[in-house]
Amino acid sequence: MGLLSWMGIGAGRADALPAPHNAVQEAGGGVTITTPDQLESAIRAALVSGSGAVVTPETAMRVAAVFACVRLRANAVANLPFGAFRRIDDKTREPLAPEHWLTKLLRRRPNRWQTPSQFKKMMEAHIQLRGNAYALKVVSRGMVLELVPLHPDRVKCKQLDDWTLVYEYTRKDGRTTILKQEEMFHLVGLTLDGVHGVSVIHYARETIGLSLSMENHGATVFKNGARPSNVLSHPNKLGKEGIENLRASLDAYRAGGENDGQALILEEGMTVAPIAMTAEDAQWIESRKFSRSDIAMFFGVPPHMIGDTEKSTSWGTGIEQQGIGFVTYSLEDSLTAWEETANRDLVPDNEPEVFTRINRKALVRGDLKTRQGFYTAMMQWGVYSPNEVRALEDENPREGGDIYYDPPNTAGGQNQQDPQKEGNGNEPSQPA
Repeated sequence: MGLLSWMGIGAGRADALPAPHNAVQEAGGGVTITTPDQLESAIRAALVSGSGAVVTPETAMRVAAVFACVRLRANAVANLPFGAFRRIDDKTREPLAPEHWLTKLLRRRPNRWQTPSQFKKMMEAHIQLRGNAYALKVVSRGMVLELVPLHPDRVKCKQLDDWTLVYEYTRKDGRTTILKQEEMFHLVGLTLDGVHGVSVIHYARETIGLSLSMENHGATVFKNGARPSNVLSHPNKLGKEGIENLRASLDAYRAGGENDGQALILEEGMTVAPIAMTAEDAQWIESRKFSRSDIAMFFGVPPHMIGDTEKSTSWGTGIEQQGIGFVTYSLEDSLTAWEETANRDLVPDNEPEVFTRINRKALVRGDLKTRQGFYTAMMQWGVYSPNEVRALEDENPREGGDIYYDPPNTAGGQNQQDPQKEGNGNEPSQPA
C-alpha cells in the first residue's frame, strides 16, 4: 500500500469503505443511538463532570495545572537523547553508525515535517491526555523510514481471538482503514487490560471539572467588579421598563471597574442587601490550591514543579528529593515504555542484537556541580577516561586522554609491587 493511497489520494482500498452502522453491535460492543435524547445523554455522561463543566483533553488543557503537568512530562521525554546500539558481546556495545536507518529515524528525522523533539513531545502529550499514542510505520525492505503520527481520537485498537491487534483508523473524509499490528507504532500508558491505555483526563474528570468551574467563577466575579450579587428593594412597584433601565445601569456601573470604590446612589427609597456568598466565604482560593495539588497527583508530578511550593518538604528531605522521586517513579516509567516499544516495533526480528536506549545522564545537564562530581568519581574508579568525559561534554579529545586510572585503595593497582620479586620487603615472614 502506497502512502498517498493510504492517505486517501487516488484509488481507495476495499477495506477503507465505511463499515455498516450495526458493525459495532455485531462485534459484541456498543449501543445503538437512535434518538436525540439518547445522543445527548451519551455525550453528557462521557464528557460532563459533576460540577457541570465539559471536560475533554482540549478543555482540560485550559487548566494551568493540567497544561503544566503535560508540558513537563512531554518536555522531559523529548529533551533526552534517544539512540540505537548493537551488542557485541555480554559486556560490550557500540552505537549504530549515523547513517543507519534506525539512527536517522530516532535522532534526525522521524518523518518529513517533524524533528525528533517535536515528534516525541507530541506523542508523549497524547499518552498523558488520552493514554495511547499511535504512529503509522512507513516500511521499505524491512527498514522503517518514517513514523506518521495518528491522532488517538481517530484510532480504535481491537484484540482479535488469536491475541493479535488490529487498528481501525478514521480518515478526515470519514472513511476507515484497517491497519495490522506490524504497521503500527503503539505507545501505551497505564493499562488495565494490557491493550488500551487509560486516560488521565477520564479518571480526573471531576477534579479538572471543578477547577474549570472555579476558573469560570473567578472570571465572572472579576467581570462584575469583584462584588457579590445584591438584591434591590423598592417601597413601591416598578414597571418592566423601569426594571430593565435599573439593571442596565447597575451592569454598566460594575462591569468596567472604573467606578470601583465609588458610592452607589439609590433613588426613591430603594435599599440594597447582599444575597450571595463571597469568594472568601466559599474558600475559593483554598479550593483552587487543593485542586492544583490533586491534578499534580494524577499526573505523577511533584506540586512544586507546577508552582505549588506549599508543603514542599512533604516528600523526603525537600524539593531535591521530590525531583529525584519524579525521575524515579514517574519519568522512568515513560522512558522505559518508549524504549521497549521501539525495541518491539522498530527493531527487525533478524537483528536481535540491536536495541534502543534513552540517555538518562542528560537529566543533570543543567546541574554543573552534580555533573562534576559524577565525572570525578567515574574517572577515579576507572570507569571513564578523560576523553570519554570530554566527549560527554561535547569537547574534542586531548592527547594522552585515553587512559583509565586504577581505582584507589584496591588490590591490583599499577603501583603494587610484585611479591615474586626478591628484596621487595613483601615476603611473608618464615617461622623460626
